[in-house]
Amino acid sequence: MTDVTSGERVALPCPACSPDLETVHEVLKPGGQVTVRCTDCDHVHKEQLPDDDTVQRDVVVSQDGESFTAQVDVPDDEDLAVGEEFLLETEEAVMTVRITSLETDQGRTEETPVDDVETIWSRAVGNVAVNVTMHPKDGRHDETESFKLQVPGDYDFVVGETEQFGDEEFTVEGIHVRDDAHGYDHEKMDFEGDSAVAKDINRLYVRDESSTAWSAW
Repeated sequence: MTDVTSGERVALPCPACSPDLETVHEVLKPGGQVTVRCTDCDHVHKEQLPDDDTVQRDVVVSQDGESFTAQVDVPDDEDLAVGEEFLLETEEAVMTVRITSLETDQGRTEETPVDDVETIWSRAVGNVAVNVTMHPKDGRHDETESFKLQVPGDYDFVVGETEQFGDEEFTVEGIHVRDDAHGYDHEKMDFEGDSAVAKDINRLYVRDESSTAWSAW
């Protein structure tokens, strides 16, 4: 990685805005100590880039019901696991993706050295579509409305809190998290104060709070 050139983009933690998670940086000045600029906050700093021997792997990315294939360079001594996230740079964009499955010549697995991986299956989590099931204010569940919300992946939904997106206003009553989400005690949460970020949510169950007349779709 030490042979980078000016203008090249690299994934590094930013001491100013993201010390624990890699963000995209632009190389301003190559050398032993590389000068880089964070594209999120414009902070300029110097970094010693490691000499990494990498292998290229195919990545299948699922996004909004569609999928595409890209390639990523991974250090050859890396272990990969379902649930891990990484920055993927494509011709169209730089996005954060989460590993959902790892394909080897022995089938799919949840954790394995990168040398054994043939294809990394993933989904985009930087911006996500959250499935929402909404029932009327009067509590009837036989007339529900379903729709999707486009929100940042780190947007936090909390049971008991009221949200407003455009014409939609609702109170969160239940959260069903995804299989690849980690750090939750239960797959379904419905106690007040329970919360999950959008990229971990399979479906939100909410109560309509809008002032418009109800009509089942």
